Amino acid sequence: MDMKLSDKTIDLLENFSSINQSILVKKGTKLRTISVMKNILAEAEVDENFEKDFGIYDLPQFLNGVGLMNDPDIDLKHDSYMIIREGKTTKVKFAFADPEVIITPPEKPISLPSKDVCFQLESIDLAKLLKASSVYQLPDLAAIGNGEEITLVVRDKKNDNSNEFALTVGKTDKTFEFNFKIENIKLIPGSYDVIISKKLLSKFTNSNYNLDYYIALEPDSSFG
Repeated sequence: MDMKLSDKTIDLLENFSSINQSILVKKGTKLRTISVMKNILAEAEVDENFEKDFGIYDLPQFLNGVGLMNDPDIDLKHDSYMIIREGKTTKVKFAFADPEVIITPPEKPISLPSKDVCFQLESIDLAKLLKASSVYQLPDLAAIGNGEEITLVVRDKKNDNSNEFALTVGKTDKTFEFNFKIENIKLIPGSYDVIISKKLLSKFTNSNYNLDYYIALEPDSSFG
């Protein structure tokens, strides 16, 4: 039975390819990936139901190949490869990768060790933060609580004279400074519910997709 990949799933896979260019797709309706450094994990529930496990070593290449066709069908019947078809005239044989060569997320579901700070990050604010990081060449993102407000600051924390771009995103009665590397904020555009644990792990839940990212914080973060 051939299957189609929805536009939403293709967008997700493109985003996942920025986290890890390989992926092991598992049987069922969930897609998961983890970065090579194991500091970003993403998981999404999708509309497709994959009939078997299979590995893709070069996900950008796979997506570019799918993009060559208007309305491709994917046939997963074979053991060592898939067939990507467009109508009766065009087909691609795409080899599966050995799962052993792909860095994959742990089988056990991940959960936050504690929920210490929560806020909503609107899509327009996420876009501004990422753009400011690019415009001003700033590598760090901090979530800072001063006992009253939560502010997200893009900066270079190693340089006291660096430019800074700041946005207030919520209220808090706590004091904290949670540091991220901007290069780890590989989120698909959209709004997010953000939960941060003082144990140096955060969870970003997308409002439009059934999609979570778990992103490690930098060890110089502080809480209280």
